[in-house]
Amino acid sequence: MARIPDAFIDDLLARSDIVEVVGARVPLKRQGKEYAARCPFHDERSASFTVSPTKQFYHCFGCGAHGTAISFLMQYDRLEFLDAVEELARRVGLEVPRDTAQRNANPETRDLYGAMEAASTFFRTQLARSDKARAYVDKRGIAAEIVERYAIGYAPDGFSGLRDALGTDPQRMQLLERGGLFSKNDKGHVYDKFRDRLMFPIHDRRGRTIAFGGRVIDPEDSPKYLNSPETALFHKGRELYGLWQAKQANQKLERLIVVEGYMDVVALAQYGVSQAVATLGTATTPDHAELLFRNAPDVYFCFDGDRAGRSAAWKALESVLPRMKDGRQALFLFLPDGEDPDSLVRREGVAGFDARLRDATPLSEFFFAQMSADVNLGSLDGKARLAERCKPLLAQIPDGAFGDLMRQRLTELTGVGARASAQQAQAPVQRANRGGPAQKPSLVRAAITHLLHRPAFALELQPPYRFATLRQPGIELLSELVLLVRERPDITTGALLEHFEGRDELAALQKLAVLELPGEEPDLRMEFTDAIGQLEKQVQQQRIEELQQQQRDGALGDADKQELRALLQAMLQR
Repeated sequence: MARIPDAFIDDLLARSDIVEVVGARVPLKRQGKEYAARCPFHDERSASFTVSPTKQFYHCFGCGAHGTAISFLMQYDRLEFLDAVEELARRVGLEVPRDTAQRNANPETRDLYGAMEAASTFFRTQLARSDKARAYVDKRGIAAEIVERYAIGYAPDGFSGLRDALGTDPQRMQLLERGGLFSKNDKGHVYDKFRDRLMFPIHDRRGRTIAFGGRVIDPEDSPKYLNSPETALFHKGRELYGLWQAKQANQKLERLIVVEGYMDVVALAQYGVSQAVATLGTATTPDHAELLFRNAPDVYFCFDGDRAGRSAAWKALESVLPRMKDGRQALFLFLPDGEDPDSLVRREGVAGFDARLRDATPLSEFFFAQMSADVNLGSLDGKARLAERCKPLLAQIPDGAFGDLMRQRLTELTGVGARASAQQAQAPVQRANRGGPAQKPSLVRAAITHLLHRPAFALELQPPYRFATLRQPGIELLSELVLLVRERPDITTGALLEHFEGRDELAALQKLAVLELPGEEPDLRMEFTDAIGQLEKQVQQQRIEELQQQQRDGALGDADKQELRALLQAMLQR
């Protein structure tokens, strides 16, 4: 997809009022110049979520959620970036540049979506006409409302039902083939891929049909489940069956339950458990893990309790471990022998199933149980083996309380790391005893902070920017901010932060952006220009030291000597 121009995004954010966007979804209370609320992205009792109309961004001091009006729509309404941009553009009467949405505007892609939707309609029609299929649905106890919600259909027996109905011309045949709905034999004969199967459409995050899963009706047939192949629209490692329906049924998803099959998702929905999703014939991938946590803070993996189920659970754990930021939870529910979520919820009801979820095994417990299964923790060798096994995996956990507690648990089990921890605990005490005044923020940090709060200050500076040659931490970042504002004069604080999304500098910039800067704008502008002036004086001092070092080395030319005299004279005249 082509990139939406920065100028359009800046204009869109400048015309949008983030207070209106957030306030339409979250009750805000005015606190001074800003607005506050309880964070909609994590559970809390106090209001740590703030929205700034001047900076045009939101920030939660509890969970760290932050961003612009676009980011908020993506997080709260669970929209993709382009969808959030289009939603915001509609609010302010702007048209998203059409050449930036190639995937949406591409006639071939649009026609492919249309062909997949036509196939879904065909399968639903066939379900209504088939006594055999309707009898199977009734036998499985699937209510009409659930059939409608999940758009369940039926692929008729025979090799050409879909082809005869929809493949009316070569172009449509080609589209259906590209959508993975046909197979081809050795002689090149094309026939329907799905035959005599209950059909489950797979939807993308915008509710569009992108693929299908088919389940046999006759238990003698195989394979039991058949999925669409990978296509231009469908990548099974990135999609979850039932996620679209779960989002529609829940204004805010508190949890997602990952099960193995389509029928499990449907059966749980039948009993009111509307948060179930299924991977599509593949193990839980890192993309699945990111998608799950992007939509809910708590994720339950529901697997068989046998060796295969525990192996699948471990693969899921490996995918979620690097994504276990604070506030997220992953839990594992292992089912009794011979049971699946479908049979369990029918036998025990939703109350029984919820009780099992409450007793699910936390990731931490499952992790250490698996890692120490064949280790003798009564011996030093066994403790050392466990520590070495765990360290590379624990290193993948993002910084935060969860990672600290996991490493602390490893220390409790093995003793490894206890001495280092004790030394680290003493270090702050030793530093505190030294006394002395608190360090003043560096000039670079002060300049960056002022720019984040009032980006337009950068327009006060005229190139060339001499401070950019200074060899100090943060100078490159300061230079980048100045150039970014010069290129995009109307950029807001929120848009500046969004520019650094996914980069290492973001966390530090985010902290500086929420600091209080007391004072009137003229005074703050003077503080900024004074900081830049001091940095440029340091550039002169840096150059003097370079020339003096060359002089000591006997490598100073006539022009360099003249420059050194001029710089020293300028220093004396200050």
